[in-house]
Amino acid sequence: MRGIVKKFGQVVANDGVDLELYSGEIHALLGENGAGKTTLMNVLNGVHRPDGGMIYFRGQEANIRSSTDAQRLGIGMVHQHFSLIPVFTVAENLVIGLKDGGTRLEISKVKEKIAQTAAQSNLVVDPDRVVKQLSVGEQQRVEILKLLFRGSQVLILDEPTSSLTPQEAIDLFSTLRTLRQGGKSIVIITHKLYEALDIADRVTVLRKGRVTLKGAREGITREALTEAMIGRQIETKGYERTKIAAANSMTVEDLAVDTERGRAPVEGVSLQIRAGEILGIAGVAGNGQKDLIECLFGLRPVRKGRILLDGIEINNLPVRRRLEAGLCYIPEERKTRAVAIEMSLMFNSIMHDHWEEPNVSRGLLNGSAIRALTKRIISKFNVVAQSESSQAGSLSGGNLQKFIVGREMSRNMKYLLAVNPTAGLDIGATDDVRRTLIEYRNQGKGILLLSEDLDELLTMCDRIVVIYRGRVSQPVSEESFDKLKIGSMMLGEGFEQRAVAS
Repeated sequence: MRGIVKKFGQVVANDGVDLELYSGEIHALLGENGAGKTTLMNVLNGVHRPDGGMIYFRGQEANIRSSTDAQRLGIGMVHQHFSLIPVFTVAENLVIGLKDGGTRLEISKVKEKIAQTAAQSNLVVDPDRVVKQLSVGEQQRVEILKLLFRGSQVLILDEPTSSLTPQEAIDLFSTLRTLRQGGKSIVIITHKLYEALDIADRVTVLRKGRVTLKGAREGITREALTEAMIGRQIETKGYERTKIAAANSMTVEDLAVDTERGRAPVEGVSLQIRAGEILGIAGVAGNGQKDLIECLFGLRPVRKGRILLDGIEINNLPVRRRLEAGLCYIPEERKTRAVAIEMSLMFNSIMHDHWEEPNVSRGLLNGSAIRALTKRIISKFNVVAQSESSQAGSLSGGNLQKFIVGREMSRNMKYLLAVNPTAGLDIGATDDVRRTLIEYRNQGKGILLLSEDLDELLTMCDRIVVIYRGRVSQPVSEESFDKLKIGSMMLGEGFEQRAVAS
């Protein structure tokens, strides 16, 4: 790829980007949110047409106008959100849109070819399994197998480990190394530096649409990658957590919650979120964890059991009363459930306590007090915004998340329910959010942290519980953290023998 330019209106997503990809290599493409990584690969895959620059394939100029053109050249992409049809089998998903000499494909021949392709690539998948019955890791294997089945020689994987357990990530990397040995060219779009340093042969870093670092993996340090991605260094000394001797807690006793169809019902969950600690919930998506959090906040009814806030039962309290009692909530869907994106930051700063003084005076909103509050949030939590009157939707993802975290932390908070608070953020914003959570934990606040990033939980938490099919494990204390063991529990290993957490 030479001098690739891609614009969306006035926004320049790729600004003269060069990228070389060789046979038999794994190439890591890194950059913070909005750096242009996925856009660049969508140009290579034919999803977007470049506004400038050229693509050369095997030494010849390639005019890639569509994904079909890319597929003919042997280029395929596995997007972060899979494109499989859940009610179809693996075999049916692999042959969708394909024909053999103008006739329908024979399923027996298809299965033979699938078995052959799977054996060559170390991708073991039952062709008769229905996709919705597969784990996330298995679905990803199907997506990769689909590309290989169609003859792809260049494989692009967008954030391939974002939803995988440690074991699944290890299996994926083993597969990618096998494919590399077979001469395949692989691009991994990732924000995880340790992944790039672990598996990549060469690295390209983008910042604001331009290449800031490129070259062979050897000799490139984590510090160099960080500075190339965000333009500054991040302290690597970790997060200092002080010991807190607090008697208060938010307690969940034998809780049962009805969930939406297709998700595991929450049954018999008991937890204790102590003041001055971070309790983590680890689990593969769809095991009832989000329904549990919604129930604790009052968005979903309790079927059985009790929720106690400092010894006071809150089962039947509405959301407003729970907010007034000191319960705060950071949902994952920041633009649809955490803020009103078309409203100002001032309005959003009082979303959860607009009825309280000094936000209201004599029945009317107190503009000067609200403006002062918003300014404090922007200043204290390093939110980049034009002004306190800016629309929430005008902020970048990272700055919007820092604003949401700051708003919740600025309230009379005792306990915080945080769902994937750093999902989709670049490493700079991620570090800011994590340090904020640690700071408030050290002030004696209790935090329940639900994250699909196990490394985040291992770094941040005092204790971790695993949720599997709506039930939780015994809590694991920090001194007993074992990444692979917790990952095995996330897949259900030995879960039937575990007592309900207490």
